[in-house]
Amino acid sequence: MGFHQPQRIAELAVDAGARKASLPLVTMLVLGFLGGAFIAMGFLLDIRIVAGLPPEWGTFNTFLGAAVFPVGLILLIIAGGELLTGNMMAVTIAWVSRKITVQKLLKNWFWITISNFLGSIFVAFLFGHVIGLTETYPYLASTVTMAEGKLAQGFWASLISGIGCNWMVGLAVWLSYGADDIGGKILAIWFPIMGFVAIGFQHVVANMFLIPAAIFAGYFSWIDYLGNFIAVFLGNVIGGGLFVAFAYYVAYIGNAEPVAAEGSNLLEIKNRQKMRR
Repeated sequence: MGFHQPQRIAELAVDAGARKASLPLVTMLVLGFLGGAFIAMGFLLDIRIVAGLPPEWGTFNTFLGAAVFPVGLILLIIAGGELLTGNMMAVTIAWVSRKITVQKLLKNWFWITISNFLGSIFVAFLFGHVIGLTETYPYLASTVTMAEGKLAQGFWASLISGIGCNWMVGLAVWLSYGADDIGGKILAIWFPIMGFVAIGFQHVVANMFLIPAAIFAGYFSWIDYLGNFIAVFLGNVIGGGLFVAFAYYVAYIGNAEPVAAEGSNLLEIKNRQKMRR
């Protein structure tokens, strides 16, 4: 199971962020829609698992829901998709590395936010509301309780929760860049994502599914959701942009020599030996 050293991961993240910021608009919109839908389906799976578990199992119920939630990011990373929270890390490190302009960064965040929302709300409305996957017994109670828990935290608690969330989500994406095979990428993604869900941190794209699903069922309002969106968005920016992208830029990019890809030094030695012959 091949993997890269941290400085090499930093270089791969810079390259990935630059590519993401340079995608054609149509590609951004399609991949962003898929990214939002994938995260929503991961949350939908969480709800469907947790709702039927005995209450006396306590926090083990939370763990089981958290254990299946990462399917969303696994689909996104391996099958292809764009996720706002991941881009808050990858596109940011490309920007601070001067590979892209701030205009490209903001354009990417804007369109991925819109397309992630469309994908998330598509799943919430079509699967959750129309066919009732979040509105029948016992799933409605779980949907409403989870949404109420997010909304009840208030602005500052939601912002701080968002920091913790995208610190871990940014690291999940970061670790996935460090793996060369599918199995390694799945393991790299699973643990941090399971962790943030089990802790209860707030993820702006996951909330794009959960809170509208409760709204479609007749609970809460779009004004309630807007306040939560702003707080969690800002927290996610700080978590992914500052605690992952900027921290690793300072550690591995800003004052460090580039790391050659693994195996390149050996190749150079062999080429020199051939030239001598």
